[in-house]
Order: sequence, then structure tokens, then C-alpha cells
Amino acid sequence: MKWGVVTFPGSNDDRDALWGIEAVLGHEARALWHASSDLQDSDAVVLPGGFSYGDYLRCGALARFSPIMRSVIDFANGGGPVLGICNGFQILCEAGLLPGALVRNRDRRFLCRRERIRVENTTSAFSCALANGEILTIPIKHGEGCFVAAPETVAAIERDGQVVFRYADGAPNGSTNDIAGISNAAGNVVGLMPHPEHAMDAALGGTDGRSLFASAALWVAEVRERRRA
Repeated sequence: MKWGVVTFPGSNDDRDALWGIEAVLGHEARALWHASSDLQDSDAVVLPGGFSYGDYLRCGALARFSPIMRSVIDFANGGGPVLGICNGFQILCEAGLLPGALVRNRDRRFLCRRERIRVENTTSAFSCALANGEILTIPIKHGEGCFVAAPETVAAIERDGQVVFRYADGAPNGSTNDIAGISNAAGNVVGLMPHPEHAMDAALGGTDGRSLFASAALWVAEVRERRRA
């Protein structure tokens, strides 16, 4: 399993994702530079947390135009698994790979703490190794993590099972319907505000984040098996 983790100017969780994938999971991980268009034959791509381009204009608005994103969009549209974490979620929304947007937290305060999230859909690339209703404890750290969308868009993603993760104890940031993470219609693109890469080792407070990356490995293996058949 080969992972590509994109580094944008201002990314600060890219190294955490690389470490977790390599040191904890034992997978191969490669750093992908924002100014390149080469995904280096990655089986899955991570857009990490941070403050890409200083979050000028809007969070993710400038990163969406990085050369690497043209390749990420093509990869996603071809069925490749893409995970956007925090700022990465914002970038996926700006790029049109996911619906809706992330805006300032309800109380306009930066939040940094562990949150319980409930698994709502196990058909996505990053939840297929989980159980419906399973509770994960994953850290959050964001100032603009309130998910919003037009009422008809919210109704559609709820109806179509695109809500993958929901805050189990109510959204601390005011997200619509307590949404913590969503997928595209195909399920191969997932964005979430909580940081699974910070929940990979018991010494750091928990290991629940591993399951999202393990899900992608299962997803890729199943896709390969179907192609061989």
C-alpha cells in the first residue's frame, strides 16, 4: 500500500500523517509537493491539516489551485481514495470534490480537544473496516470547522448516506446536523475535521485513528481483487 501525503505551504500535519502511516501501520508513504503534479504512483492520497497558504481568502481557497490538485482531482474522479483532514477537508470542498463548506466555529473560538465521533456509514474508503454506530475518540483542532451547506444539499447527503462521521455528543463547532465528516457519492473521497493522524499511538492518547487508514488499505485490496476477477 503506497500513500501520498501532500505538503502545501503552511501544512503542519503532513509529517504526522507520514509518521503514522509508516511507523505505525508499516505502509509506504511518500511526501508529495504542492507545486508538482506527480502523485508518485500512490494508491491513496492524504490532504493534511494545517493552514495552506496561510488560509488567505478562505481556508483551502488557494491550495485548490496548486498544480498537485489537478492530479488529485483526476485521481479522485478515477475512483482513487482521497482523505482530507481538517484543512484538507476544506480544500476538498473548495475543489468541488465534496459538497458544502467549512466556516468559522459557532462561538468563534479555536477548539483543541478530543471528541467522540460516531460512524454513520461503513461503505466509504475510509470507514469500510468500521462498524455502523461505532464510537471513535479523535482529536480536533480548528477554528473554521463548522460544516454548512444549502438545505437541499444537506438533505441530499443525509439521504444518500454521505455522512460518514457525526459528533456523538453534539458538534462543538456548530456543524449542521453534527456532521464531522462526509464522502462524495462514490465513497472514495472523504473529508473530516477530526485528526486521525493524531490518534495512531497509545502514547499520544489513543489509537482510534488507525482504523481510517486500515479501511483504505482494505478498500484498495478489494478494488484490486475485483479487477483481477
